[in-house]
Amino acid sequence: MEADRTRVVVVGAGIAGVACAAELHRAGIPVQVRERGRVPGGRMASKRFDGRPADLGAAYFTVSDPGFAEVVRGWAAAGLAREWTGTFVAYSADGRREVPGPMRWAAPRGLRSLVEHLAADLPVVVDRLVLGVGPGPTVDGEPCAAVALAMPGPQAALLLDPALGAATAAVQAQRWSPTLSGVLRFPARCWPDFRGAFVNDHPLLNLVCDDGDRRGDGAPVLVAHTTPGFAAGHLAQPTGAAQAIEEAVRDLLGLPDRAEHVHVHRWTYAKPVDRAGDGTYHLDADGIGLAGDAFGEPRIQSAWRSGRDLGRALTARLTP
Repeated sequence: MEADRTRVVVVGAGIAGVACAAELHRAGIPVQVRERGRVPGGRMASKRFDGRPADLGAAYFTVSDPGFAEVVRGWAAAGLAREWTGTFVAYSADGRREVPGPMRWAAPRGLRSLVEHLAADLPVVVDRLVLGVGPGPTVDGEPCAAVALAMPGPQAALLLDPALGAATAAVQAQRWSPTLSGVLRFPARCWPDFRGAFVNDHPLLNLVCDDGDRRGDGAPVLVAHTTPGFAAGHLAQPTGAAQAIEEAVRDLLGLPDRAEHVHVHRWTYAKPVDRAGDGTYHLDADGIGLAGDAFGEPRIQSAWRSGRDLGRALTARLTP
C-alpha cells in the first residue's frame, strides 16, 4: 500500500499525543497514533490487581485551564473523573501537618480510562514500535505530512535522524528525573486518616496516596512514589526495591501489618526537570513536532494543553 503523504503520524498515545491527534481529527486532517504499548495512557498508567485498577504513574490532576476544564466536565459526566481532595498532609522532620491546596481530581477506573475516553474515536494502533523518524519527514521510511512525538525527550532522541537538527537539539536539551512507584496491598486498612501525603526530606519516599480513598472503593491499597535518587539506584532491577519501599511506608505511617503484595513499576523518565523552551510545544520547519509536560509544569493539564496546541499549530500549517 502506498504511504499516505497527507497523514500526520503521532507517536505516543499518552494524553499529549491523544490531545494532538484529536485536534487534527476534528479538523479533518488524516492522522494515525502509534503506541508501542498494549494500551493508550502513557504516564497516566493504570494496572489491574485482582481486577481492580491502581494508578502507577500520575497520582491525580488539577484544573485551571478553561479548555481542560471543559474536557474534565466531559469525563465527570461520563462517570470517569471525580473531585477527590483539596487537602494533603505533609511529613517532614517537624512532624505531620495538613497542607491545603487546589482540588485534586481522581479517576475511579484509573487515570488511563481518561486517555482511552479521549482516544475512543481516533485511529490508534497499539503494539506499534516506531524505529526511526527521518527527513521528509518519514516514519520508518514512509513519507507523511508531519510527525508529532509525544513522549519524553530522551525517548524521542532515540528515534530522530540527526539530520533533523532542530528537533534533535530540542529533545537533547530536556532533562528528566526517574521514580519508582510501589503498589502495596494490605490485609485491611490500618493507617491513619489521610488521602495523600507529600513526604519531605526523606531518603526514599516522595509521595504516598491512599488508593482506596482515591478510587472511592475503600480498598486497603497504598501507592508510593520514591525520590529520584533512590530510583536511580534501582532502575536496572526495580523489583529488588520492593522490601525497602514497603518498610519505608510502614515506618512513615506506623503500620502494624505487612503488605500482602507489593508491585514496583519503574519510570526512567518520570518528570521533566526544567521547562523546555518558552512555548507549550515545538514545531519546526522539518515538520517535526514535540509535545508533552516538558513544555510546562509536570502536570496532566500541561501535557494535554501541549498536545492540543501542537495539534492546532499543525492544523493551521496543513490546512489550505
